[in-house]
Amino acid sequence: MVVLNRIYTRTGDAGETALGNGTRVPKHSLRVEAYGTVDEANAAVGLARLHAGGELDEGLSRIQNDLFDLGADLCRPDMEKDTEAEYPPLRMTESQVKRLESEIDHYNADLSPLRSFILPGGTPLAAHLHLCRTVTRRAERLAVALAQVETVNEHAVKYLNRLSDYFFVIGRTANGNGEKDVLWVPGANR
Repeated sequence: MVVLNRIYTRTGDAGETALGNGTRVPKHSLRVEAYGTVDEANAAVGLARLHAGGELDEGLSRIQNDLFDLGADLCRPDMEKDTEAEYPPLRMTESQVKRLESEIDHYNADLSPLRSFILPGGTPLAAHLHLCRTVTRRAERLAVALAQVETVNEHAVKYLNRLSDYFFVIGRTANGNGEKDVLWVPGANR
């Protein structure tokens, strides 16, 4: 259980922060950028939920919890030392990726195939979900870049890849199963 009785600690005033294993790193480090962007995606999901209800809101609630798991995973380097840790670090799992795939398939089954790219927009919920998608794509790019220089849980990267697809599909669902999608018209304003 997390207990936060003091919100500010002054330990980051010099531009450093602590990772999940206690290591101090610059706040602009690639790892901090990656899990910070996951946190940003989570905040975007919170905004989207203001417009969601029922099954979509329940799914987005699960996503928000997963994103906290993902942030915890990314803030804990040195996966090879997980067995030495005082407590088992929280890592993303294949089952979380598979659940997303199942939900994508569920929603995509009701959508007509796309014959054009779509523009972010339509209903307020769909517009917010497209924002979630783009922030998630940025988080994925950062996690992939981090994986080029440090060990990163492969399921964390896979989850981010599927998550942006999930936001795309449920964005179309929020647009009346694609009926209110805003289609791209190439060269329309030449």
